[in-house]
Amino acid sequence: MKALLLPKPGDCETMTVGELPIPEPGPGEIRVKVRASGLNPSDFQRAGYELPGAPYPFVLGIDVAGVVDAIGPDVRRCEIGDRVAVHNDIRRRGGFEEYAVVDARATAIIPDNVSFTSAAAVPSAGLTAYQAIDRKLQVTSSDTVLITGAGGGVGGFAAQLAASRGAHVIGVASGKHEDRVRSLGAHEFIDYRTTDVGDRVREITDGQGVDAVLDVVGADSATERLQLLAFAGRIATTAGDPDFSTVNSLDTGLSWFGLATGLAYVHGTDSDVEELALMLEELFALVRDGEVDPMVTSTISLDEVPHRLAEMAEGKSGGKTVAVL
Repeated sequence: MKALLLPKPGDCETMTVGELPIPEPGPGEIRVKVRASGLNPSDFQRAGYELPGAPYPFVLGIDVAGVVDAIGPDVRRCEIGDRVAVHNDIRRRGGFEEYAVVDARATAIIPDNVSFTSAAAVPSAGLTAYQAIDRKLQVTSSDTVLITGAGGGVGGFAAQLAASRGAHVIGVASGKHEDRVRSLGAHEFIDYRTTDVGDRVREITDGQGVDAVLDVVGADSATERLQLLAFAGRIATTAGDPDFSTVNSLDTGLSWFGLATGLAYVHGTDSDVEELALMLEELFALVRDGEVDPMVTSTISLDEVPHRLAEMAEGKSGGKTVAVL
C-alpha cells in the first residue's frame, strides 16, 4: 500500500511516499481504508522525536477518517463498512497511508451528511477545543471568554463552541485572520501584533477581566493572560503552563486546566479512551446540524504533506488542511 514514510526522527520534510505491507488489526483494533487525514501541529512535532518501540519508517497523521474494512477480536463499537474517524494514539502509525489500524474504543461514527474531508479536520483540534470549552471551562452564556490563537484549528473550534453557548467571545490572532475569526463567532477581535492585548481586554470588560481563557500559544502567553482573569476566573492551556507566582491565587480564586487530549491512551482508563469517541460524536452532530464549521481551508495530496507541515511549523497557515487519499 502507498504510505508517506518518515525514515527516522527529524525534519518532516524528509518524508517521501513509499510502500508498506497492509497491516492487520489485532484485539480491540480495526483497520480503516483511509479516505482523508487532517494535518495538525502534533504531526510535525511528533516527527522530531523518537518514541520507544516506534517502528521506522514511521507514518504520521493523527486524525484519520475512512471506512472500516477489517475488524480484530473483541471489537464492539464498529462494523465493516462503517464510516468512521478517530483521534489516533500518537504512538501508532497514522493516517498518511492507505490503510491504518486504530484503537476501536476511540472510534466515532461519521454522520451520513458529513464528508470524510470534513470529518478528518475535526478530531485533534476539535476535541481539544471541546474539552476546554465544555468539559473544563464549562462556558455559559454569562461568560466573557478570551481565546488566543483564534486563527488556528483549536482556537477556531473554541470560538465557535463558546459562541454557540452564548458567551461573549474575544479572539486574539494576527490581523490577517480577523474576518475569519469574526465569522466563527468572535464578538471582539484583537490583533496582537498592533494592539496591547491586556489594555484592550480591560477596555472591553470595563476593567473587570474575563471569566475564562483558552491559551494555545505557550507558557509566556498563558502567564500574561492570568492578569486578565476576573475573580474566580478559569484558564485552560494547551502549549505550556502559566507561572502562578505572578498572581496571588488566594485573592483571585482562579482555576487552571492543562489539556493533552491524546494522553488518554497513555495514562487513561478504558472509559477515558472511550470518552474520546463520545466527544467526537457530539462534535460530529454539531457539524451535521451546521452549528460547527470544520474550517477546511485546503485539501492536498500525500506528496504535498511534508511541505505543508513545514509551513505549519513556521506559522504560515490558518484553518485546517486535509490530505485526501
